[in-house]
Parts: sequence; structure tokens; C-alpha cells
Amino acid sequence: MRALRWHGPKDLRLVDLVEGVLQPGEVRIRVAHCGICGSDLHEYVDGPHAIPVECPHPISGRTAPLTLGHEFSGTVVESADPGVRVGARVTVEPEYRCGQCLHCRQGHYNRCLSMGFVGLMGDGAMAESVAVPSYMVHALPDEVRLDQAAALEPAAVALHSVRMSGLRAGDACVVFGMGPVGLLTVAMLRQCGAGEIVAVDVNASRLAIAGELGVTRLVDASQEDSASAVFASTGGRGADIAFEVAGTQRTLDASLASLRKGGEAVLVGLMGKAQIDVFDIVNREIRITSSVGYRDVYPTLIGWTAKGLVDPSVIVTRKVALDHAVKDGFDALLTDKSQVKVLVSPNGKDA
Repeated sequence: MRALRWHGPKDLRLVDLVEGVLQPGEVRIRVAHCGICGSDLHEYVDGPHAIPVECPHPISGRTAPLTLGHEFSGTVVESADPGVRVGARVTVEPEYRCGQCLHCRQGHYNRCLSMGFVGLMGDGAMAESVAVPSYMVHALPDEVRLDQAAALEPAAVALHSVRMSGLRAGDACVVFGMGPVGLLTVAMLRQCGAGEIVAVDVNASRLAIAGELGVTRLVDASQEDSASAVFASTGGRGADIAFEVAGTQRTLDASLASLRKGGEAVLVGLMGKAQIDVFDIVNREIRITSSVGYRDVYPTLIGWTAKGLVDPSVIVTRKVALDHAVKDGFDALLTDKSQVKVLVSPNGKDA
């Protein structure tokens, strides 16, 4: 099979590999579509960040070089688990879990002490086929297309962040950063009963997509002060909840500044050290929540997609063949900000 392998920063190689023998409890999937995630871009630009180089991941046992790709869908072509049938159309929840640590036993498997992701800590789906543990696999109803299913992973990040918040029906919310997860956070907030929803970004094309998802106000932060715009949109009250999905000091500051007294900031975007005004946070009794990965959201998302209540593929702006994944996928996402989610289709765009 052909696979796109990470060897180092700016060093992705399309190679031929021999498919390994399945271990008990694994399934092999013929990949239909695999999304390029922001974490994949970080690894491409200046990794390794999550990719194990010297010490193998405790569950996958893998170190670089390895195959990227953790947002994917496809068809089961081989199964070493009697509970998963060959021919099933599936999406994959790509979090490794040990099943034995305290967090796994409590059902919080996204906090597993050995947590990791297929395609970052083990071989992923930017390949013609991929083998994964069967506990990751979710069967798809006929109503869910495979391109929609490939976008369920960022939708899972979005829905989990909404569930981690204290959202109540009618709450005023603001989302900073209209990348894939930010856009899908808007969609999840609308589905979960939020009231006022303000979307903030500096890119007009991404704000336009947010407008199609039912936001009540679009804010171009390059043209106006986003916190002031949130207060204007909420009658001077401020947002009940701010979702920081961009991962910058500027958007963190704006997220906190946009909140009412007693409001909540949910941190989703990845960044290093940041500064906060603790005096202000304490004085306004602001709550800060964080959200990582997801748990127990895929069945809900599959059901909503099947019923037409949400469409995760709204973020998809391009599909490319595996041969063109670097130039028309990774490099395009870095240089063309109108691109939001690029799907790599290793077996053809209609696979």
C-alpha cells in the first residue's frame, strides 16, 4: 500500500509499505477520506510535537517515521474482531486508551494516562489502508456520507468542548477562531440551544461560512474590537461563555474580556505559556475550563448527521489525491487562508 510518512519537519514521503498482520481486536480499513488537521500542519512545519521520536508510544509501540492522519472514514476490509464485519462503512474515533488507568475506569478515556492519537502517536490514515483497534470503530448508517464521516473528528472536539462548558439554553456565546473546530463549535452551539452566538476571526471567507451556520453576529477582529462587539451584541451584558479555539495570546485576552461577570472561558486552542490578569479574573469571578479530545460523542454526532441536523462536511473546502497531499493539501493550508479543511482521498475522491 502507499502511505504518506512523516520523517521530520517539511519531510513527508510517499512510500510503498507492506500491510502488517492484524493483531486480535484490530480491523483494517480501506481509507475513503482523511482530513488534514491543524496538529498535522504543526508536525509538518516544525515537528515533532506529539510524534514519538525516541521513546515508543506505550500503546501503539511506534516511533517515527510514521503515517499521519487521524480524521478519517472508510470501509472495513479485514477484521480480527468478530463484532466488526467486513464491508462495514465506518468512521474512526482515533484516541488510544489503555482501559486500565483510573481515568479509563471512570469512563474518562480521553484523559487516559497513555492517551494518544492514531496518525500522531501511531500509524494513521493518509494511506490506502490503516489498521486500528476495533474499539475506535463506529459503523455508519446509509444516510451518512463518507466525506461527512471524515469530518466527524473535529466535530467531536467541538461537541465535547460544548459539553464541558456550563451551557444552558439561551446562553450568549462567542467563539474565537473560525478554523475547522471553531466553525463546528458554532454548529454544535446552535444544535445545543445557545442563544446569541458571535463568531470572531480575521478571515472573511471563514466568517462567511460561520454566517451560514446561524451565528447572530460576525466580527472581523482586524476591523473592530471583538470584546466591544460582543458587549454590543448582548445589550452591554457580555457573553455567558467564550470558546477560545485559536490558541493565541490575543484571542485569549479577547475571550476573557468579552465575558460578563461570572462568565466562563473554555480553552480549546493549543498554545504554550500565556499570561492572564488574575486580579481581573478573580474580581469578575470568571471560570476557566479546558477541553481535550472527546469522549462518548460519536454516536450522538452520527445520529445528528444521519437526521440532517448537522453537516460536519460544511468545513470541507477541497479534496485531493494522496499523490498531491503535500502541495495541494499541507502547503495550500499554510498559504491559502480560504482553505479550511482539506480531505486526502487515498483511493480516489469517490472511494
